[in-house]
Amino acid sequence: MRLLPPFYGAAGMAFLLDQGSKWWVREHFALHETHPILPGVFHLTYVHNRGAAFGFLAHSPWSNWLFVALALAAIGLILRHRRAILRHPPLFQGGVGLFLGGALGNLVDRLRWQYVVDFLDLRVWPVFNVADMAVSIGTALILLHLWRTERSSPSRAGRKRKV
Repeated sequence: MRLLPPFYGAAGMAFLLDQGSKWWVREHFALHETHPILPGVFHLTYVHNRGAAFGFLAHSPWSNWLFVALALAAIGLILRHRRAILRHPPLFQGGVGLFLGGALGNLVDRLRWQYVVDFLDLRVWPVFNVADMAVSIGTALILLHLWRTERSSPSRAGRKRKV
């Protein structure tokens, strides 16, 4: 049996968890309704985010279409280079997959409703969603892979420091 590469598995998992959790929140919460999970620390709070991360540019009339265009460009680049991505180690593939799944999840919201459904509320941070977590964790995994690759690069190890 052949396993699904981490790129596809992570992308699919992030997208499905994101869309499923947003569906659940829309079905069970009224807009701005909040439920404490750990009172004062973690709540589920249903909000609409018309801006980018943390509500950036939320009140701009053109921001939704700017974010749609940026997401489409990023998704297009990833899909265009998926064969090269699949030649990288699982850490990198998984990171790019999480990024892709999160970007697709928020893109679906923007195209469907012109806003993103957010509901994870840490009370000291703007409300966010599973797609935001996937993009953030995916980016961190990509950077970790690049950092580890740079540190172990033979060209870097063989270089002498000039004084």
